[in-house]
Amino acid sequence: MFKLNEIKELIQLLDETSVQEVEIENEGSRLVIRKPGKAETVYVQAPTAAPVMQQASQPTAAPQVAPTAPAATAAPEVDPTLHTIASPMVGTFYRSPSPEAGSFTGVGEKVTHKSVVCIIEAMKLMNELEAEVNGTIVEVLAENGQLVEYGQPLFLVKPE
Repeated sequence: MFKLNEIKELIQLLDETSVQEVEIENEGSRLVIRKPGKAETVYVQAPTAAPVMQQASQPTAAPQVAPTAPAATAAPEVDPTLHTIASPMVGTFYRSPSPEAGSFTGVGEKVTHKSVVCIIEAMKLMNELEAEVNGTIVEVLAENGQLVEYGQPLFLVKPE
């Protein structure tokens, strides 16, 4: 079982990063902490009992505590004529090659299938991601420095 001070420490660590969710299993107990907006959601489930609600104080916002995971929000409808550039891995999304450099691309800019559109940092390796298609960037779906998941849409491109 997780101790309240451990949960508080995890919430503080999570609050200091761009990570939006962490899930930990320990000795049959499961802990999920999510950051929807500015508030955190904390779930703790004991191995052979009903979910146990734990509340941890947070100076910026009170966490939301619930016995079950929140309902998934419906994905926004995407124009089927647009090409989605998705993350090929879990990592940190960067729009430019360095903090002082300009972005690889932005909304309204033309790209070729070989154009580098971003970098995904995974395990201290910088992986350049190419556009995969010739076209115009319609929307950038990730924030610079954001943790992205495998398959997460990063850009929408209108193919030419």
